[in-house]
Amino acid sequence: MIRKLLALLALIGFATPAAAYWEYGHETVAAIAYRNVTPAVRAEIAGLLKHQALLETPTCPARTIEQASVWPDCIKELGPRFSYAYNWHYQNVNVCKPFDVKSNCPDGNCVSAQIERAAKLLKDRKVPVRERVMALAFLVHFVGDLHQPLHAGDRGDLGGNRAKSTYGIYSTERLNLHSIWDGLLAERAISTQPSLVRVYSAQERAAMNGGSVEDWSRDSWQVARDVVYGSAYGDPCGPAPQRATLDEAKIEKLIEPARQQVVKGGLRLARLLEEALG
Repeated sequence: MIRKLLALLALIGFATPAAAYWEYGHETVAAIAYRNVTPAVRAEIAGLLKHQALLETPTCPARTIEQASVWPDCIKELGPRFSYAYNWHYQNVNVCKPFDVKSNCPDGNCVSAQIERAAKLLKDRKVPVRERVMALAFLVHFVGDLHQPLHAGDRGDLGGNRAKSTYGIYSTERLNLHSIWDGLLAERAISTQPSLVRVYSAQERAAMNGGSVEDWSRDSWQVARDVVYGSAYGDPCGPAPQRATLDEAKIEKLIEPARQQVVKGGLRLARLLEEALG
Protein backbone atom coordinates (compact mmCIF):
# COMPACT_ATOMS: atom_id res chain seq x y z
CA MET A 1 0.00 0.00 0.00
CA ILE A 2 2.87 2.40 0.76
CA ARG A 3 4.41 1.75 -2.66
CA LYS A 4 1.06 2.36 -4.37
CA LEU A 5 0.54 5.57 -2.39
CA LEU A 6 3.99 6.84 -3.31
CA ALA A 7 3.38 5.98 -6.95
CA LEU A 8 0.09 7.87 -6.87
CA LEU A 9 1.75 10.93 -5.35
CA ALA A 10 4.44 10.75 -8.01
CA LEU A 11 1.81 10.47 -10.71
CA ILE A 12 0.10 13.61 -9.45
CA GLY A 13 3.36 15.52 -9.63
CA PHE A 14 5.14 14.04 -12.62
CA ALA A 15 4.36 16.91 -14.97
CA THR A 16 5.82 19.61 -12.73
CA PRO A 17 9.35 20.94 -13.46
CA ALA A 18 10.69 19.69 -10.11
CA ALA A 19 9.64 16.07 -10.51
CA ALA A 20 11.68 12.92 -11.09
CA TYR A 21 14.31 13.16 -13.83
CA TRP A 22 13.76 16.86 -13.80
CA GLU A 23 15.21 16.71 -10.30
CA TYR A 24 15.62 13.26 -8.72
CA GLY A 25 17.37 11.59 -11.66
CA HIS A 26 19.62 14.53 -12.47
CA GLU A 27 20.58 15.09 -8.84
CA THR A 28 21.40 11.41 -8.42
CA VAL A 29 23.59 11.34 -11.53
CA ALA A 30 25.37 14.44 -10.20
CA ALA A 31 25.78 12.98 -6.71
CA ILE A 32 27.27 9.74 -8.08
CA ALA A 33 29.73 11.72 -10.18
CA TYR A 34 30.71 13.93 -7.24
CA ARG A 35 31.40 10.91 -5.04
CA ASN A 36 33.59 9.34 -7.74
CA VAL A 37 35.93 12.18 -8.66
CA THR A 38 39.11 13.03 -6.81
CA PRO A 39 39.13 15.54 -3.93
CA ALA A 40 41.01 17.96 -6.20
CA VAL A 41 38.21 17.87 -8.77
CA ARG A 42 35.57 18.28 -6.06
CA ALA A 43 37.45 21.39 -4.95
CA GLU A 44 37.48 22.69 -8.54
CA ILE A 45 33.73 22.13 -8.82
CA ALA A 46 33.08 23.92 -5.53
CA GLY A 47 35.35 26.77 -6.57
CA LEU A 48 33.48 27.31 -9.81
CA LEU A 49 30.05 27.11 -8.21
CA LYS A 50 31.03 29.84 -5.74
CA HIS A 51 30.66 32.11 -8.76
CA GLN A 52 27.16 30.92 -9.67
CA ALA A 53 25.77 34.42 -9.06
CA LEU A 54 27.46 35.42 -12.32
CA LEU A 55 24.76 33.46 -14.12
CA GLU A 56 22.24 36.08 -12.95
CA THR A 57 19.48 33.53 -12.48
CA PRO A 58 18.44 34.02 -8.83
CA THR A 59 15.34 31.87 -9.25
CA CYS A 60 17.55 29.07 -10.60
CA PRO A 61 20.48 28.70 -8.19
CA ALA A 62 23.52 26.52 -8.84
CA ARG A 63 25.36 26.61 -5.52
CA THR A 64 25.90 22.84 -5.42
CA ILE A 65 26.43 20.24 -8.12
CA GLU A 66 22.92 18.93 -7.42
CA GLN A 67 21.42 22.38 -7.98
CA ALA A 68 23.58 22.81 -11.08
CA SER A 69 22.25 19.52 -12.43
CA VAL A 70 18.71 20.93 -12.71
CA TRP A 71 19.68 24.50 -13.63
CA PRO A 72 19.29 23.89 -17.41
CA ASP A 73 15.70 22.76 -16.87
CA CYS A 74 14.95 25.57 -14.43
CA ILE A 75 16.02 28.26 -16.90
CA LYS A 76 13.40 27.07 -19.40
CA GLU A 77 10.96 29.09 -17.27
CA LEU A 78 12.93 32.28 -17.96
CA GLY A 79 11.55 32.59 -21.47
CA PRO A 80 13.51 33.74 -24.52
CA ARG A 81 16.72 34.45 -22.62
CA PHE A 82 17.78 30.81 -22.84
CA SER A 83 15.48 29.57 -25.59
CA TYR A 84 18.50 28.81 -27.79
CA ALA A 85 19.23 25.79 -25.59
CA TYR A 86 15.82 24.11 -25.94
CA ASN A 87 16.95 21.49 -28.47
CA TRP A 88 20.14 20.69 -26.58
CA HIS A 89 18.42 18.29 -24.17
CA TYR A 90 17.74 15.40 -26.55
CA GLN A 91 18.39 13.75 -29.89
CA ASN A 92 15.54 11.93 -31.61
CA VAL A 93 17.44 9.10 -33.29
CA ASN A 94 14.95 6.63 -34.74
CA VAL A 95 15.31 3.26 -33.02
CA CYS A 96 13.94 1.45 -36.07
CA LYS A 97 16.65 2.69 -38.40
CA PRO A 98 20.44 2.22 -38.30
CA PHE A 99 22.01 4.33 -35.56
CA ASP A 100 23.03 7.73 -36.95
CA VAL A 101 23.40 10.53 -34.44
CA LYS A 102 25.07 13.02 -36.79
CA SER A 103 22.09 13.24 -39.13
CA ASN A 104 19.89 13.91 -36.10
CA CYS A 105 22.05 16.70 -34.71
CA PRO A 106 21.66 19.72 -37.01
CA ASP A 107 24.35 22.34 -36.39
CA GLY A 108 25.28 20.74 -33.07
CA ASN A 109 21.81 21.27 -31.60
CA CYS A 110 21.53 17.96 -29.78
CA VAL A 111 22.49 16.56 -26.42
CA SER A 112 25.64 14.63 -27.39
CA ALA A 113 27.18 17.57 -29.27
CA GLN A 114 26.45 19.87 -26.35
CA ILE A 115 28.07 17.46 -23.90
CA GLU A 116 31.27 17.65 -25.94
CA ARG A 117 31.02 21.44 -26.27
CA ALA A 118 30.44 21.95 -22.54
CA ALA A 119 33.36 19.68 -21.65
CA LYS A 120 35.70 21.71 -23.89
CA LEU A 121 34.57 25.02 -22.43
CA LEU A 122 34.91 23.71 -18.89
CA LYS A 123 38.46 22.52 -19.55
CA ASP A 124 39.65 25.79 -21.10
CA ARG A 125 40.96 28.03 -18.29
CA LYS A 126 41.01 31.01 -20.66
CA VAL A 127 37.23 30.97 -20.94
CA PRO A 128 35.54 33.55 -18.65
CA VAL A 129 34.44 32.15 -15.30
CA ARG A 130 30.75 32.81 -16.01
CA GLU A 131 30.93 30.69 -19.17
CA ARG A 132 32.73 27.89 -17.35
CA VAL A 133 30.11 27.84 -14.59
CA MET A 134 27.40 27.61 -17.23
CA ALA A 135 29.35 24.90 -19.05
CA LEU A 136 29.60 22.91 -15.81
CA ALA A 137 25.84 23.09 -15.25
CA PHE A 138 25.09 22.14 -18.85
CA LEU A 139 27.57 19.26 -18.77
CA VAL A 140 26.17 17.77 -15.56
CA HIS A 141 22.61 18.08 -16.81
CA PHE A 142 23.12 16.86 -20.37
CA VAL A 143 24.97 13.71 -19.33
CA GLY A 144 21.92 12.93 -17.22
CA ASP A 145 19.61 13.66 -20.14
CA LEU A 146 21.55 11.38 -22.48
CA HIS A 147 21.06 8.48 -20.07
CA GLN A 148 17.29 8.87 -19.94
CA PRO A 149 16.82 6.55 -22.95
CA LEU A 150 13.98 8.51 -24.51
CA HIS A 151 16.27 11.53 -24.81
CA ALA A 152 18.53 9.36 -27.00
CA GLY A 153 16.14 7.40 -29.21
CA ASP A 154 12.51 7.28 -30.25
CA ARG A 155 10.04 6.14 -32.91
CA GLY A 156 9.15 9.54 -34.30
CA ASP A 157 6.91 10.11 -31.27
CA LEU A 158 8.75 13.02 -29.63
CA GLY A 159 10.78 10.80 -27.34
CA GLY A 160 7.77 8.75 -26.28
CA ASN A 161 5.67 11.82 -25.42
CA ARG A 162 3.06 10.69 -27.94
CA ALA A 163 3.18 7.05 -26.81
CA LYS A 164 0.22 6.73 -24.44
CA SER A 165 0.76 4.13 -21.75
CA THR A 166 -0.54 2.78 -18.47
CA TYR A 167 1.70 2.30 -15.45
CA GLY A 168 0.51 -0.47 -13.18
CA ILE A 169 -3.01 0.49 -12.09
CA TYR A 170 -2.64 4.08 -13.26
CA SER A 171 -3.85 5.45 -16.56
CA THR A 172 -4.49 9.07 -17.53
CA GLU A 173 -4.45 10.94 -20.81
CA ARG A 174 -1.23 12.68 -19.77
CA LEU A 175 0.62 9.46 -18.98
CA ASN A 176 3.01 8.32 -21.71
CA LEU A 177 6.29 6.44 -22.04
CA HIS A 178 8.37 9.58 -21.64
CA SER A 179 6.65 10.70 -18.47
CA ILE A 180 6.94 7.18 -17.05
CA TRP A 181 10.70 6.95 -17.67
CA ASP A 182 11.15 10.58 -16.60
CA GLY A 183 8.97 10.25 -13.54
CA LEU A 184 7.26 7.24 -12.04
CA LEU A 185 9.81 4.62 -13.07
CA ALA A 186 12.76 6.91 -12.30
CA GLU A 187 11.42 7.58 -8.81
CA ARG A 188 10.89 3.90 -8.11
CA ALA A 189 14.21 2.77 -9.56
CA ILE A 190 16.33 5.34 -7.75
CA SER A 191 14.46 4.82 -4.47
CA THR A 192 15.01 1.06 -4.60
CA GLN A 193 17.75 -0.03 -2.22
CA PRO A 194 20.70 -0.22 -2.09
CA SER A 195 21.46 3.42 -2.73
CA LEU A 196 23.08 4.22 -6.06
CA VAL A 197 25.11 7.07 -4.55
CA ARG A 198 28.37 5.55 -3.37
CA VAL A 199 32.04 5.25 -4.30
CA TYR A 200 32.39 2.68 -7.08
CA SER A 201 35.43 0.47 -7.52
CA ALA A 202 37.95 1.00 -10.29
CA GLN A 203 36.65 -2.17 -11.94
CA GLU A 204 33.04 -0.94 -11.82
CA ARG A 205 34.02 2.43 -13.24
CA ALA A 206 36.08 0.87 -16.02
CA ALA A 207 33.18 -1.37 -17.01
CA MET A 208 30.88 1.59 -17.54
CA ASN A 209 32.76 4.79 -18.34
CA GLY A 210 34.82 3.76 -21.36
CA GLY A 211 34.17 4.83 -24.93
CA SER A 212 33.13 8.15 -26.45
CA VAL A 213 30.04 10.32 -26.14
CA GLU A 214 28.86 8.81 -29.42
CA ASP A 215 29.30 5.33 -27.93
CA TRP A 216 27.19 6.39 -24.96
CA SER A 217 24.58 7.76 -27.34
CA ARG A 218 24.42 4.42 -29.13
CA ASP A 219 24.17 2.61 -25.79
CA SER A 220 21.20 4.71 -24.61
CA TRP A 221 19.59 4.51 -28.05
CA GLN A 222 19.76 0.71 -27.83
CA VAL A 223 18.20 0.77 -24.36
CA ALA A 224 15.40 2.89 -25.80
CA ARG A 225 14.82 0.34 -28.55
CA ASP A 226 15.26 -2.94 -26.71
CA VAL A 227 14.12 -2.06 -23.20
CA VAL A 228 11.76 0.91 -23.41
CA TYR A 229 9.88 0.11 -26.61
CA GLY A 230 10.58 -3.61 -26.33
CA SER A 231 8.84 -3.81 -22.96
CA ALA A 232 5.97 -1.57 -24.03
CA TYR A 233 5.28 -3.00 -27.50
CA GLY A 234 6.84 -6.47 -27.53
CA ASP A 235 8.32 -5.82 -30.96
CA PRO A 236 10.08 -2.44 -30.57
CA CYS A 237 9.49 -1.64 -34.24
CA GLY A 238 6.11 -3.32 -34.60
CA PRO A 239 2.73 -1.56 -34.67
CA ALA A 240 2.24 0.79 -31.74
CA PRO A 241 -0.87 0.00 -29.70
CA GLN A 242 -3.33 2.75 -28.95
CA ARG A 243 -2.11 2.56 -25.35
CA ALA A 244 0.84 0.48 -24.17
CA THR A 245 0.47 -1.50 -20.95
CA LEU A 246 3.19 -1.67 -18.32
CA ASP A 247 1.85 -4.02 -15.68
CA GLU A 248 3.55 -4.71 -12.36
CA ALA A 249 5.56 -7.64 -13.75
CA LYS A 250 7.00 -5.48 -16.54
CA ILE A 251 7.71 -2.62 -14.14
CA GLU A 252 9.67 -4.93 -11.84
CA LYS A 253 11.84 -6.00 -14.79
CA LEU A 254 12.49 -2.37 -15.75
CA ILE A 255 13.77 -1.23 -12.37
CA GLU A 256 17.30 -2.61 -12.81
CA PRO A 257 17.82 -1.26 -16.37
CA ALA A 258 16.59 2.14 -15.17
CA ARG A 259 19.01 2.04 -12.23
CA GLN A 260 21.87 1.07 -14.51
CA GLN A 261 21.23 4.10 -16.72
CA VAL A 262 21.59 6.40 -13.71
CA VAL A 263 24.82 4.71 -12.61
CA LYS A 264 26.29 4.84 -16.11
CA GLY A 265 25.40 8.51 -16.32
CA GLY A 266 27.06 9.26 -12.99
CA LEU A 267 30.28 7.38 -13.68
CA ARG A 268 30.61 8.72 -17.22
CA LEU A 269 30.05 12.24 -15.93
CA ALA A 270 32.75 11.64 -13.32
CA ARG A 271 35.17 10.74 -16.11
CA LEU A 272 34.38 13.89 -18.06
CA LEU A 273 34.79 16.04 -14.95
CA GLU A 274 38.17 14.46 -14.24
CA GLU A 275 39.29 15.09 -17.81
CA ALA A 276 38.14 18.71 -17.73
CA LEU A 277 39.17 19.70 -14.20
CA GLY A 278 41.71 17.12 -13.04
